[in-house]
Amino acid sequence: MCGMNKDRLKTKLEKIIRGLAILTIKRYQPGIIAVTGSVGKTSTKEAIYSVLKDSRFVRATHGNFNNEFGLPLTILGDYTKIVGKMFWVKVIFKSIFRLIFKLKYPEILILEYAADKPGDIKNLLSIAMPRIGVITSIGEIPSHIEFYSGPEAVSREKAKILEVLPSMGVAVLNADDKYVLEMKTRTKAHVMTYGFGSESEIQITNFENRIEKGKPAGISFKLNYGGSFAPIRIVGCFGKSQAYAVAAASAIGFVFGMNLVKISEALRYYKMPSQRGEIIPGIKKSFIIDDSYNASPASMKAAIELADSMKFKRKIAVLGDMLEIGKHTIEAHENIGKLIVNVFDILITVGPRSKFIAETASKKGFPVKNILNFEFADDAKLKVQEIIKKGDLILIKGSRALELEKVVEEIKIV
Repeated sequence: MCGMNKDRLKTKLEKIIRGLAILTIKRYQPGIIAVTGSVGKTSTKEAIYSVLKDSRFVRATHGNFNNEFGLPLTILGDYTKIVGKMFWVKVIFKSIFRLIFKLKYPEILILEYAADKPGDIKNLLSIAMPRIGVITSIGEIPSHIEFYSGPEAVSREKAKILEVLPSMGVAVLNADDKYVLEMKTRTKAHVMTYGFGSESEIQITNFENRIEKGKPAGISFKLNYGGSFAPIRIVGCFGKSQAYAVAAASAIGFVFGMNLVKISEALRYYKMPSQRGEIIPGIKKSFIIDDSYNASPASMKAAIELADSMKFKRKIAVLGDMLEIGKHTIEAHENIGKLIVNVFDILITVGPRSKFIAETASKKGFPVKNILNFEFADDAKLKVQEIIKKGDLILIKGSRALELEKVVEEIKIV
């Protein structure tokens, strides 16, 4: 009975917050930038915010506020510092006050649109209709594919954002992802593409993960657009996924009249979201690639490529299950097992599904003596601490439910 009452309350709150968000958009008419994709949404959103924040009054989705509750909350205000039992009362009261009395409100909203299941995008679009849409990636085995018939179905769901864009709007697409690039036929908006490929309108070249004095320093690359280029150098960011985020954000900068110089200056202050591939100091003078926030086949592959690009004497992989990929579970984990063989020296898996990573790695020649399996992060963290040696690089990645942040906490320098 108690559970039923909670469900009813949640439904009522969702309707109230949703209604207030719709009314707020009607009252203030902000420009809306929608960001979606299977991976890279949060980094792209943060990069766009970095590009625009000094020249426009902008607000971006906080953290992972990208569903039927989080998106309306972002529209209504920055409530990240409000906690406690009166949270919803304060949100509702402030929102009504803002509707009655016209106050200062962001000119632009940068919103993440999650598509965990079919129908999610349509639901979110009924709250906030964008003028600019950014699609980051889909991949062969997208995250949350468990709830779809295949990558094409995921692509169709994400593309709904492009279908509603006005003819004067802009669609920003990752040209290196075939599913995303195919979406260009599904919008009447102007299309801008980005990526590493030569067909990209905004092209990334000369990419490098920099190491200075034996320590990971950041990324550098050239951003090419319209016959011109600008060197991009970002401290504390790592991996090609961050270059993609920056390129997408640069496209938004061009839309708002910025040039390459101004965009590159704005991006100097961009910081990648925590637990999404950041490299932090670990015990025994080691370094940790903390990618513990979540995992999908595409993001797992990107994390392994990042580790492979780094020159360290010994590398350790702590990999957890990839969840919500349904019938692709075994295949996806086996594919990861193939990738790690020539990259890592020690493999530690966490969770029942990641054993397929270990089994495949072993079949492909990875030394069995260097493979350890654990059911839970709490079981693995002390062993990881024990085996680390001076100068090691440790990749930690898995789906959120595996709680691999516990391993990070155990071995990082506080």
